[in-house]
Amino acid sequence: MPTTKTQAGKPAATKTATMKAAPAKNAAKPTPAKTTTKTATAKPTAKTATEKAAAPKAAAKAAPPKAAKPEAAKPAAAPAPAAGPAEGMPAPAFSMPATGGRTVSSAALKGKPYLLYFYPKADTPGCTKQACGVQEALPALGRLGLEVIGVSPDPMSPIEKFARKYNLTFPLASDADQAVATAYGTWVEKSMYGKTYMGMERSSFLVGPDGVVRKVWRKVKPEAHAAEVMQATKALVGG
Repeated sequence: MPTTKTQAGKPAATKTATMKAAPAKNAAKPTPAKTTTKTATAKPTAKTATEKAAAPKAAAKAAPPKAAKPEAAKPAAAPAPAAGPAEGMPAPAFSMPATGGRTVSSAALKGKPYLLYFYPKADTPGCTKQACGVQEALPALGRLGLEVIGVSPDPMSPIEKFARKYNLTFPLASDADQAVATAYGTWVEKSMYGKTYMGMERSSFLVGPDGVVRKVWRKVKPEAHAAEVMQATKALVGG
């Protein structure tokens, strides 16, 4: 009998052990592994990495364009031709003080042919040659009815001295404010020893009795000018 109880007790012990093991199985069910897996998925990490990878591209797109290479220096453009009346155009009006207390004006010369010649400076070598050449030809030019007026930017005092020194009897006018020279396009930019400055261009204008410019000389050669004026005046008046 005792042996039978002991044997019957074994199943009871086994059942008890089984019952004790059951909670352990149930406790294993709510494992946090799934919760952890759902919460900390790899997707956000991958997304963050993508954003980081895209950042340099966006920065590259937003970067300012590279500055263009500077172009090679272009050669300076040639100076524009001087303005002023061309042949066949009306001569600009003028009125200026002149040597001997005179006043010369386009209004007073109406109906007469005249030569208006512009020179840079009184009593300089080139200007002296030009003035003396005109003075020498003056009697012949006078017989053709031509009036001659020299114009420089000098004030009257050095012009008067210049006229007395070389016995220049035709009027030499003072265009001290360069208004007449500007109207005739003879106040121009010059250069010397690498420096630029404004000055008078040696130019002449032969004007007919009707007030129209008949002949223009630019950058006149002082020695030959009187002969050129004589020839053009003869052609103008038919002398």
